[in-house]
Amino acid sequence: MARDTQSIVKMSRREGYALHPKAHKVLVKRTSPPGQQQGRNQRYKPSQYALQLREKQKVKRLYGLLERQFARLMDEAGRRPGESGSILLEFLERRLDNIIYRAGLAPSRRSARQLVSHGHFMLNGRRVDIPSIRLAVGDAVSLRPKSQTTDYFKRLDDTSPAPPTTPGWLKVNRSKRQITVSGLPAREDAEPDIKEQLIVEYYSR
Repeated sequence: MARDTQSIVKMSRREGYALHPKAHKVLVKRTSPPGQQQGRNQRYKPSQYALQLREKQKVKRLYGLLERQFARLMDEAGRRPGESGSILLEFLERRLDNIIYRAGLAPSRRSARQLVSHGHFMLNGRRVDIPSIRLAVGDAVSLRPKSQTTDYFKRLDDTSPAPPTTPGWLKVNRSKRQITVSGLPAREDAEPDIKEQLIVEYYSR
């Protein structure tokens, strides 16, 4: 399965956005893109195309997609009635790996993707190992009985503490490691500082 193996911290510095929890501290200390000398290009004003490209890269890397995957998703969103940008974010939020992350069963989307790829979860009672599966209302995710005894899930409260809030479109039973999709995510359920219109403009060129 193809995946992006670049350093998530370097990618976070390139985008000026914490793509992973561990990148927050680094961005406080080092705000410039990797390889950029201090003071260089401080007066540079990015073009509209540059803004569109960086926003597309940021969201693509935030959710862990490759270029072709992301372009296909944007194409599908553009063919649906409604606002393409909001539909794109809905598709991204409904990915299985993102739902595992949102439910607090993994500390990051990368970790959630790895857990799914290793076959730790079941979807509607059947083992699944495809992180990109898009869930629908009524779908139920549960931890495989065999995975209950692994060290990671025994220490889940230490490695991935329960999030302060759970998205309203998910019902989570943390003690039983179960998630039910009770609705569809709205725009406000995605990251608030995403400028999805820039992504739509990028693909509309």
